[in-house]
Amino acid sequence: MAGGTMATNLDFSDAYRQSMLAKAETLVEALPYLQRYAGRTFVVKYGGHAMGNPEAARDFAEDVVLLKAIGINPVVVHGGGPQIGAMLKKLGVESRFVDGLRVTDAATAEIAEMVLSGRINKELVSWIAAAGGKALGISGKDAGLVTATKVEKVIIDPDSGDELSVDLGFVGEPSRIDPTILHTASAAGIIPVIAPIGVGEDGCTYNINADTMAGAIAAELGAARLFLLTDVPGVLDKNKQLLTDLTPDDIAALAAEGTISGGMIPKLETCVMAVKAGCEAAVVLDGRVPHAMLLEVFTARGAGTLIRA
Repeated sequence: MAGGTMATNLDFSDAYRQSMLAKAETLVEALPYLQRYAGRTFVVKYGGHAMGNPEAARDFAEDVVLLKAIGINPVVVHGGGPQIGAMLKKLGVESRFVDGLRVTDAATAEIAEMVLSGRINKELVSWIAAAGGKALGISGKDAGLVTATKVEKVIIDPDSGDELSVDLGFVGEPSRIDPTILHTASAAGIIPVIAPIGVGEDGCTYNINADTMAGAIAAELGAARLFLLTDVPGVLDKNKQLLTDLTPDDIAALAAEGTISGGMIPKLETCVMAVKAGCEAAVVLDGRVPHAMLLEVFTARGAGTLIRA
């Protein structure tokens, strides 16, 4: 029996050593990336679907706090489409979409701001606090962060082929970014968490697509990375295999041949805009995978599709 106990202890010790060795090797693999990104900014767009899972939200918050702890400055921009839709349904307000953009009348805009700047924003701030970080929940309206202009949407009539102008209501896009509040927060050790709401020169409040807002902020900050966390592994080829590295020319060719379509097109357009305007690289990756962002940044293999100019 004593011999059996000794063998068990020895086996545990060997297993423990192997586990610790694997962790040490992981840290060594990460070292050049830690050195490369120290002091740089990562802009992360966190999607509405992922926010419905408390475990995923906890993992995300831990990742963001870890990035801040090792000297990277994360800036989080969050969505909330599903949550807005649920609240509109609960209040009996009917939604209408044009090419994936919600037509936003005054009532819808008020509800969207309430959900985005209120419930969702503060939930994320709370998750980050629970993970040991400090976060500041704001919207694009705060400190003049995002000035918006009304989106002018033109669609093609499927019957006549004519161009038709569609009024989306209070849907905007960033026209000017003043990052002062982001620099101030980051320098104070605080993680900015931004709701995609902006104010126009006309004083009106505009709902902004979160991907678009994250891309504009990443470009303005000259971010090392823009992460778009979504519900697919990244950009897939016709055989459903992950494409790990793309350029704007590659993306144009894939769109022309129909390999990429639907909701992936505006995401990649945002990535192309960001990298052409000053962001070092953008990544589309699966936010449902635990710690996907860390795998993408700190391992040689990565975890999504990287887009460079």
